[in-house]
Parts: sequence; C-alpha cells; structure tokens
Amino acid sequence: MTDINDNIESPLILKVSFNKLLKYYEDSAGSEDEFIATRAKRVLEIAEAYPELREGFTAIQTLKDRKQEIGIILQDSFSPVLTKNEIKTASVPFHNLIFNKSERFKNIIKTAGEGFELQIKNMPEDYRYIIACTIILNFCYGYNLSFKRPFYYEIPDANGIMRYYKIMYNADFCEIVPTKDAPKITQEDYEELLDNFENLELWKEKFPPNSYMFKGFVISNIFDVTDDQSISNIKSTLIGEDKQRKDETFMEGFYEIFRSLLGINDIKVGFSIYNQEENTFEHVYETGVSSFLLGDHEKEDCCKALCDWSHNRLIKEHKYFSISDVDKVYKKTGGKVPQIKALYEQGIKSAIFAPIANDEGLMGILEIVSNRPKVLNSINANKLVDVMPYIVSAVERSKAEEENLIEAVIQKECTSIHPSVHWRFAKEAKEFIKDEMNGKEARFRKIAFDGVYPLYGQIDIKGSSEARNKATKQDLTLQLNAVKNVFKKALEIEPLPIYEQFIYQVKNYLKGLKDHFQVDSEQQISEFFKQEVDPIFQHLSKVDGLGELIESYHNSIDDKVEVLYKHRKDYDETIATINQEMASLLDKKQEDAQGMYPHFFERFKTDGVEHNMYIGESITKEDSFNLLYLYNLRLWQLQVMCEMENAYYQMQSGFPISLDVASMILVFNQPLSISFRMDEKQFDVDGTYNARYEIVKKRVDKAFIKGTNERVTQKGKISIVYSQKQDEIEYMRYIKFLQDKNYLDDDVEIVELQDLQAVTGLKAIRVSVLYHKNENDKSFYTYDDLMKEIKA
Repeated sequence: MTDINDNIESPLILKVSFNKLLKYYEDSAGSEDEFIATRAKRVLEIAEAYPELREGFTAIQTLKDRKQEIGIILQDSFSPVLTKNEIKTASVPFHNLIFNKSERFKNIIKTAGEGFELQIKNMPEDYRYIIACTIILNFCYGYNLSFKRPFYYEIPDANGIMRYYKIMYNADFCEIVPTKDAPKITQEDYEELLDNFENLELWKEKFPPNSYMFKGFVISNIFDVTDDQSISNIKSTLIGEDKQRKDETFMEGFYEIFRSLLGINDIKVGFSIYNQEENTFEHVYETGVSSFLLGDHEKEDCCKALCDWSHNRLIKEHKYFSISDVDKVYKKTGGKVPQIKALYEQGIKSAIFAPIANDEGLMGILEIVSNRPKVLNSINANKLVDVMPYIVSAVERSKAEEENLIEAVIQKECTSIHPSVHWRFAKEAKEFIKDEMNGKEARFRKIAFDGVYPLYGQIDIKGSSEARNKATKQDLTLQLNAVKNVFKKALEIEPLPIYEQFIYQVKNYLKGLKDHFQVDSEQQISEFFKQEVDPIFQHLSKVDGLGELIESYHNSIDDKVEVLYKHRKDYDETIATINQEMASLLDKKQEDAQGMYPHFFERFKTDGVEHNMYIGESITKEDSFNLLYLYNLRLWQLQVMCEMENAYYQMQSGFPISLDVASMILVFNQPLSISFRMDEKQFDVDGTYNARYEIVKKRVDKAFIKGTNERVTQKGKISIVYSQKQDEIEYMRYIKFLQDKNYLDDDVEIVELQDLQAVTGLKAIRVSVLYHKNENDKSFYTYDDLMKEIKA
C-alpha cells in the first residue's frame, strides 16, 4: 500500500495535514513569552520548508520521509516528560495507520508480540462508511448526530492476559470540505437518513465515495480500562442467554474475563450451590461448571466441606476468605481441614472463596483457584467487590429459573395440563393477573369446553387382586414358618410353655391363611410380628444356638416395609413395570395422534392403564373440526389398543409374575361438556345427562353379560361397549379393516350387558386380538395359540 486511501471505500479522501495545528503556532509566534514564541517559530520554519505538511499528502512514503519533522511539530502534543506514562497516538480516522506514538504505547505493542495486529474493536466494518457520513453531517452541515460508541483496543500483556484500552479521539486538528462531486444535503435528505441508518446504498447516494476532503489528523488519548471492561464483560456474560451459558466454551471465556480482572493467567473459576434445606453444597447443573470445594463429590454436608471458622465466615458472616499457600496450610494442619484437603488433592496452590449472598442468605460459593501459590490472596480478593453484585443478580435469576423449571416439571409429571387446553388456562391466568394488578378481586374463572366428544379406553390387568392376595399369603406363610422354627429351637434349648403358646399361635395363623384369608389378615399378622415376635427375638438373639437362626430371619426381612417382602415385591414390580411400559407406549403413540388433529388426552395408572380423550371445536380454538377427525381418532384408538396388547404379551415373559390383561373401549356418541375441577385438579363432565357417561365408565369393566356370570372383558379379546346401533355399524367397519391388517381375528360376537345402576341398554362387540411373538414376526396367533407357543 503506497497511499493511505488504498483499499478503503469511504466518502472521505484522507489527507494528512497539520494546517490547523500550524495555525495555532502562528498565533503563538507573537506571544510575549519568549520561549513559546521561539518554539512556535521553529515549528513554522519546518512547515515552510516542507509545504506538503500544511497542504496535506496521501503518500505513506511522505510519513516516513518527514518522520523527524512531524515529530518536532507534534512535540508539544506528545510531551517527552509524560511519554512513558501517557498512552497516546497520532493517526488518521478509520485507519490503523499510526505515525506518532508515546513510549508507553510502543512498549505495550512490543510486549504484545511480533505477530500482533492492532485493530479497533467495537467499530463494525459495515458501519465505517456510515459513521464517516455522520461526521460529515456534523462538520459540514451542523447536524449533531451522536454516534458515540466507545472504541477499544484489545492487547495482550507479557503474561498473555488480555487488556482493554479505551480510545478517546481529539478531532481539533481536522478539516472536512465537500468536493465539486458532493451533492448538497438538504433538510429532506437529513430527515430521510434519520430513519435509514442501515441502508448503506442510500448513504452512498447522498455521500458518494471520495466526495469530501479530509485534511488533518486525530490524536488518540488511550486509557487502560481493563478492570472496568472486565466487570462489564462479566455483567454481559452473566445476563447472556441460557443456551450461551450451557455452551462448552462458556466457562473458558469466563476464565479469561477473571484472568483479565485479576491479572493472573492460570486461574480457574468454580461454583457450588448452597442448599439451605439440607445444609449442603451441590454442583451446578450446567455442564462444564466445576466445584473445587466439592471435587468429585456430587454434594457434601456444609460442616464436612468446611472447617468451623470458614463455615461461619461464608455461611453466617457472608465474607470471603483466601488461602494464599495451600501446601503450607495443609502441612501446618496435617490435612485435617476439609477445604484445604480438597484443594491440596486437586493440586491447587492458592484460592479465594467468595459467598454469593443476598438479603435472604447464602445462595452459593464463587471459587477462584490457581496452580501457583501466593497469586490469589486477601489483597487481590478485594477486586471481587465490584463484580459480586452482578454474580449475585445472575444467581438470583438462575434460582428463579430453576424454581420455574421445577414447577414446570411438577406440573407436567404430577398435575399436568395438556398442551391442547393450555391456551385456555393461559387466557384465564392473564385475566387473573390483570384483575389483581387493577385492585379487583382476582378469581380464576371456570374453564369449560362445550360440545366435545369423549373417548375412553383401558387395558386392565386381569385377576390383579387375586394375584396380590396369593403373593401376600406366600410371604406371610414363609415368615410365619421362619418364626415357628425359631420358637421350636428355643423350646429345645429352654422348654418354656410360652414358646409352645407362640408355636400354637403361629399354626393358627397358618391355618387361617390356608382356609379363609380375609382383608384384615395381613394387618393382624404384621402386628403380631411387630408387637410380639420382634421384642422376643431381640432377647433370644443373645441365647447360644439361636443367634444365627434369628440373624437369618432378620436378613429375610425387607428394611423398608419391615416384613418378608419377596412374592409381594415380585407382584408390585410386575404391576409397576406393566403400567410404565403400557403408559410409555401410549404416550409415544399419542404424539402421532396429536399430529393428526389436536385433542385433549389424559391417562391414569391403576391396575393397568386407563385413558380419556376429548375432541371438538372448543378445544382446538379453530374453525376446523369435522366428524371425520372423531372417526379417525376412534379407529386410531382401536388400533393402538391392539398394538398395546401385542406389546404386553411380547414382554410378558420378562415379568416376575405372569399376569394377563384385557382391553376395553367405551363409545359415547353424543357430545358433552367438560370443565376443570379446581379441587381435584382434573377435568370432569358437566350436567346430569353427561354424568351418565362417568357412571358407565367407572362400572362397565365389572359388568356381566346378560343372563351369565361372565365378565364383559376377557383376556385375549377387546370389548367395545356402546348403546346406539350407529356405533355398532361404525365399529364393525373398523373391525373389518383391522381384520384385513391381521390385527383382529374373525370371531366377532355381539352381547348384551346386564343393567348397571341407572344405566340400561348397553351392548358390547367382542373380538379376539391376533398376536405376534415379536415385532418382526409375520405369523399371527390367537391368545390360546400364543400361550401354547410360549409354553412350547
């Protein structure tokens, strides 16, 4: 590059000129102060000898050729007395070309290293042209458009730590004049530009390239603002978006900011959360965030993580403390101080622990550590005073976000409001807040949906009560026999009549379990173990010959329920697994159904899985509902129930107990109204007529076929309960379709049900499900055939 205007697109033709500075010296030449006048005359003589210094030039070579003369002209502006203290340069605007600099600036650049390239930060390349235009508007037309963004240099020091230098421009020695090619800017042009800052083409139209002449130079007064900029960077980082804070590079950037603030190049920053309820320190959730206080521990009791003094200092007084030499303190205390031991084992040599606390108490600990001794200490710890308010604010916000997240999880998992109706709750919540803020009596209004069609289905575990009773009898029998054996052995060692009485009592309980197990039998026998057997066994455990037998008995007892829990555990685990697997499958299938047409959905785990669905215009909030979507959802439901049956029997062999399931669908062909019951936190049907639907739903799976003792629900079959002929016709179409797809067998039967309380005229279509041994099996079996295959 030979010309300072090369490779630069700008409305300004740049010329280095000292004309305005020389005019100052012309005034000073007539000063009564002889020294000032002599100095001014010397400068003017040099300018007269080299007229280009006044007239201006663009050749870079001229800067090199006239370096000495320029130095003399600028000598008063760059005082030799202050040159090692001031950071100062002379240059042209919007250019990295510097032609005069103070000694301190030279040393800063030299320290940065040979490959360092000086660049102005915070001046976007795209905006340089427009910024130049705003300066022209000010200089030539008197429009004071403020674009005073702070400009910076980022320059590393000898230790590689980034330092920040703010640039303040002195433009007293600049002149800007329009060339003959410059369009005159009118008030109308000015007003148009006010609303079009980013429209570069418009600015170029009003200020064509090279249409104004810049003569002069600028003096940059530069200040080290590393501390202030580090604090600002910490503030910006902490209020950044969550997705940024979870990025893997976040912590490394955070380290760099603290390195600049403290002037130490090898520090690391950690955090630990204070859990007031449990009085523990815990790791931060975000990945990449370490805790040097906790090390590898997920959480730690505060009293175990800190010594008494530091515990009081951080948690009660909310004051920081430092360890400038970890190794020295470790040797002095013999490694008995927990926080010193934790740091020592991680190879940390010095550290600062600062409490993150507000008026409500401690929220966490900021941990700054270094692998060098002495570099972190109680002196530089004071620098944290300026940044701690921002860290406190960030942690307060993070805690609020965490609480909101926890509430969202609780709402989703425990008191879920289905996405299809969330809009209605949000609407009422806004009204509630509005009333509250306006001083009105805030009341959450009734949430109801009219004209919706219900769908209900269940996959029920058959004989679950009998299976649990059987498991209970087996466990109690095992435990009673174990007790009987201990008393028999005790009777051999010490023939006391009381042992005989206990043996008799145990035999009575065993007989009762075998002959007539009742609802309260389990409770009676459990109380017998707890109130009578346990105290005696505690005594007998000291008797020679009984200790080992009693220890074996205690080993068979479950610590949580305090009884023998083997067969009941198998039963409970089987029920829980069935419910979990069936619910997960249904939830996954529901995602597809919601994509077809939005509808309300909820499910419940009992001895099996039940589900409710409601579909209609009032739920979707859009004028798009058609009965086609109801029919589609009914077909989807029937098909998914077949798939759930298949999935169950494919995994049945992996369950501790072999149980069967039976599926049922309830059809209700009239639209009804549902409303959200605040007391029970769930939707329920509205109106007396609609209540009939709920009655049928609760009782129908226990209904018998008319004139028989046979339940309507049977293993291996799906039962579709209905009351209207058109429902029968509709579902027979679906059944024929699914028969063709090998979901259902051809043994369709239509049966009448015995009357339920206040409900008559119910019928059911029953049809066998066709099963596959696995997902890839193209063969299909009825329930009986499948059982034979499994046994074979």
